[in-house]
Amino acid sequence: MKKNILVTIFLLCTLFTSNILANDVLVQQTEKQPYHSKTMGELVESFYATTGIKALFQPKEGVKDSHGKDMTLFAQGAGRIIMILICFLLFYLAIKKGFEPLLLIPIGFGGLLANIPIANMAGPDGMLGIIYSMGITNQFFPLLIFMGVGAMTDFGPLLANPKTALLGGAAQFAIFGSLVGAVLLSTYVPGINFTLEQSAAISIIGGADGPTSIFVASKLAPELLGAIAVAAYSYMALVPLIQPPIMRALTSDSERRIKMPVSRKVSKLEKIVFPLVVLTLTILILPDAAPLIGALCFGNFARESGVVDRLSDTMQNSLINIVTIFLGLGVGSKLASEQFLVTETLGIMVIGLLAFSAGTAGGVIMAKIMNLVSSKDNQINPLIGAAGVSAVPMAARVVSKEGQLYDKSNILLMHAMGPNVAGVIGSAVAAGVLLSIFK
Repeated sequence: MKKNILVTIFLLCTLFTSNILANDVLVQQTEKQPYHSKTMGELVESFYATTGIKALFQPKEGVKDSHGKDMTLFAQGAGRIIMILICFLLFYLAIKKGFEPLLLIPIGFGGLLANIPIANMAGPDGMLGIIYSMGITNQFFPLLIFMGVGAMTDFGPLLANPKTALLGGAAQFAIFGSLVGAVLLSTYVPGINFTLEQSAAISIIGGADGPTSIFVASKLAPELLGAIAVAAYSYMALVPLIQPPIMRALTSDSERRIKMPVSRKVSKLEKIVFPLVVLTLTILILPDAAPLIGALCFGNFARESGVVDRLSDTMQNSLINIVTIFLGLGVGSKLASEQFLVTETLGIMVIGLLAFSAGTAGGVIMAKIMNLVSSKDNQINPLIGAAGVSAVPMAARVVSKEGQLYDKSNILLMHAMGPNVAGVIGSAVAAGVLLSIFK
């Protein structure tokens, strides 16, 4: 037994020494210096120079980031540590609190990988950089996500109660409000200088629609794409944290208890015709929104046709799951400290939070206005107005959960899906409007 232990220790020491020697030879070859024998202390020091410990706690000048620019000492050390802690916070929110783990887990892990020193995983030749360039910069992943969302979504609640489309439309006012906010921020805050096109790209965050935000940013402000994608998906994932306080502040206890009547049954023919009508109107009026609307309508048409269940099932499950993994890792790659902890990115995060909050408030306020002109038997629970943002189906689930806190028998999920679906279409239409104006 003792002999085996001694042999194991000897092998481990040999392996450790070999690793040090290999690293030292590699460093010598990289610096084009002839190799010469070193003492054990020098070998250990050479190995230490290649560790993340030294890179984090003893940063040095001249280190390049993933884009070949010089990194500050803060970004190399304390900045990376801060971002790693933020990624751990995202894991906590996803696992312990259940805040959209399908988004937060891949985004957080992508951010964790991006902040590993020396590895350069977010660089053009790194794993994360390849994922980012192959599907985010060219808008491919967002369109696939829209296709999957269309296949997963039942437009029936919107067709059964068309007036809820007004709630989705009201929530999109935040997009244009945040456009003004971005312009004001760049005017009065030193260090932030957003152009009008950049402000338009940032404003889409107000719709809480990650794919649409990426689609617009890649066309109007590709240099801000990473920051905008991070902001949009962060707020989508944090819907359960951000929306409830706003909903409670704008509604009374009695309003939250309003029970809505059961909606009419929508025929299969209506569901089949609806995506075709929406796409036709898009082609005729707003072709710039056709890629997003087209992908959404194709997914929904495949679902409702009832004759391509295999395709619909693939879009609803395998396809959207695979794309979500890649999209989350790609977005997370922009959580690298040198890209995230800068004035412009933090400004975008602030604008995005205000815009998303305004979108939530806009939907709730519109529902309250509609109740003023509706009969007592036809009242709308104002909580469903919060689902007007296009974070589908996350916002609708939050509305349903919030409503049941005050009356467990009050089921609002399907009612909330009406404005939620309208919000998806509305954000795509708003994107098309901005592209047609600024392109």
